[in-house]
Amino acid sequence: MSQITCINCNNRSTATSQLKDKELSMLEASCSNVKFMKGDVIFKQYALSSNIIYVKKGLVKIHINGPDRDQILKIVKGPTYLGIPTTFGDKVNRYSATALTETDVCFVELSAFKEFLATNSNFAFEIIKELCKNELGHFDHCVSQVQKQSQGRIAEGICFFADKIFNESIFELPLSRQELGDLTGNSRESVSRILTNLNNDKVISLKGKTIEILNMERLKGISKNG
Repeated sequence: MSQITCINCNNRSTATSQLKDKELSMLEASCSNVKFMKGDVIFKQYALSSNIIYVKKGLVKIHINGPDRDQILKIVKGPTYLGIPTTFGDKVNRYSATALTETDVCFVELSAFKEFLATNSNFAFEIIKELCKNELGHFDHCVSQVQKQSQGRIAEGICFFADKIFNESIFELPLSRQELGDLTGNSRESVSRILTNLNNDKVISLKGKTIEILNMERLKGISKNG
């Protein structure tokens, strides 16, 4: 079996697809690949950041230690980059990243990443696009957190996993009830109550952690109207 390199990797980002073979060889020389299992911490809040993190595949929660409890900022699915603003802007991680599933991660040396940004405009353009997309997504999440009621935020969370993460109407929720509350700004008790109500109203079918969306139109209506 041939060894997977940056040149023949099937999980390259849109940005690295803009690199020439010589640059990909440079990337490979400056990159370390690590496999994380569910529950493993990829990087920790307040630790020094000296690498760009590229999630090749897997599911990761981004979370921050708040005054009262842990707050999940978002769930990300590979392929995607993590830590670019932190590494360039502060050198200290402002949040933690934890694997929710088996996850393949590449740690890229900052010097090599800076070199690509400075010398390859197509690479830099794709990185800027991803950063802009992430920021706009964060704005939408902030508005939802502030202006939607508990039921709307839970419905939005279920739609997010169905549409953006699994692309299926039946999936196993990768979060506990507490974690879903940390993501949507609800208590664990509120999450359990709302999920039970959605199940009783036949909007979803709930069996343990497995969710089946029975009425997507109604669920999206609840998400939209809050």
